[in-house]
Amino acid sequence: MGEEKEKLLDDSNGDMSDEKGHVTFVLIFSIFTAVLGSFAGGCAMGYSTPVQSSLITDLRLSTAEFSLFGSLLTVGGLLGALVCGKITDCIGRRATMGLSSYLFLIGWLTIACSQGSWSLDFGRLALGFANGITVYAVPVYIAEITPKDLRGGSVLLHQVMLCSGIAVVFMSGIITSWQILALIGTLPCLIQLVGIYFIPESPRWLIRKQHSLELPVKSSCSLDYEAALQRLRGTNTDISEEAAAIKANTEAIGNNVKHKFSNVFQKKYAYALIVCLGLMALAGFGGTFGILFYATAIFDSAGFSGTIGSSAMGLIQLPPTVLGVFLMDKFGRRPLLLFSAAGMGTGTLSLALSFLLKEHDLMTDFSPYLALFGILLFAATYPVGMGGVPFVIMSEIFPINIKGAAGSLATVVSFTSSWIVSYAFNFMMVWSSYGTFLVFTGVNVISLLFVAKLVPETKGRTLEEIQTLVTYK
Repeated sequence: MGEEKEKLLDDSNGDMSDEKGHVTFVLIFSIFTAVLGSFAGGCAMGYSTPVQSSLITDLRLSTAEFSLFGSLLTVGGLLGALVCGKITDCIGRRATMGLSSYLFLIGWLTIACSQGSWSLDFGRLALGFANGITVYAVPVYIAEITPKDLRGGSVLLHQVMLCSGIAVVFMSGIITSWQILALIGTLPCLIQLVGIYFIPESPRWLIRKQHSLELPVKSSCSLDYEAALQRLRGTNTDISEEAAAIKANTEAIGNNVKHKFSNVFQKKYAYALIVCLGLMALAGFGGTFGILFYATAIFDSAGFSGTIGSSAMGLIQLPPTVLGVFLMDKFGRRPLLLFSAAGMGTGTLSLALSFLLKEHDLMTDFSPYLALFGILLFAATYPVGMGGVPFVIMSEIFPINIKGAAGSLATVVSFTSSWIVSYAFNFMMVWSSYGTFLVFTGVNVISLLFVAKLVPETKGRTLEEIQTLVTYK
């Protein structure tokens, strides 16, 4: 990349368009409807923890059967990730979110009515498949409808609602049965299905559809794209410049709309691909799903109450993530990523020191609190940066002609790295407890360097500007 392009990427105050942050009811309602899918995904992610003992008792499940039930969410997510980009490109962002809601409903109702392990497993797989679609479709839709100066925080609402869904399920699971908890999971899906009928499709997808079908400039798709943009920005807002920029960018890549998956690996997209896949992989390999899935066992092993520690971890995640929504478009993506990677690295280092002290019977009264500090710091800093920002970057950095394929690839990398860590974590702890967290610390240091050296700042730019700047000519 040339010096001029690097300067443009680093200049977060640059402004090449008059796309302003017009906040309208339609925009707010559209974002709210979209992130209901994220909330449903959070409910699915948190469901297995509070219902473990009651499910095993009521349905006479073995430990192996319950373990399979829990793991199928990730398996379904991988399957959904493989096709999420293709589905979203073919039927549109809005219809894809509706499809995921139907799949969530099928999954929750199947679990609620289950009498044995096979129906539980089918329902869990359906939830995972829906979640695999949602984690791509929701950020992309929000990014494509939101003005540039509101886009980062708006997309991060996806992560906020994931955390909220987990928290609601954790709290509700204390006072409800596993059947009622599954029925609670259907509520955001039902509300989203109603809302889908009242929100506009992404203008960028509509104009892309016009070109992929080779329709004339004044076709209904073209008129739909302008009408959708006008609804989102308000009837009294002049959208001519923004609409022209979207149209010009789509026409510039129009010849490449009908593409093969292998086109993602063209040299001109290499930088965008490295940045996005690198962030997805490092976020997963930094230890997230090992710590979040097995927090209670980690606390117990460190000599701290697993119940108290896990409750504190669940409560501490949401406030910093909400704060990140307001900070993202003020300070940018890179500062949040750097802060998050540094916090995660410090947290895993504290855990490594805690287990090292315990192994050598040193400072035994202090080491459990060091573990508590490490997990709480990790849980507070992961969602605000490495947990949510990679999906913001994914929704911004790829041109519309490869966004589906590249987004699927990025989502697969995210689910795969997370599954590897969640599967290998217990084996690593048997090998060496403090060594496990030293490995995670090393990964988080690499994340810090990766963000500092390679990740561009996308704050304050339109999607078309970002994609032009990160694509080799």
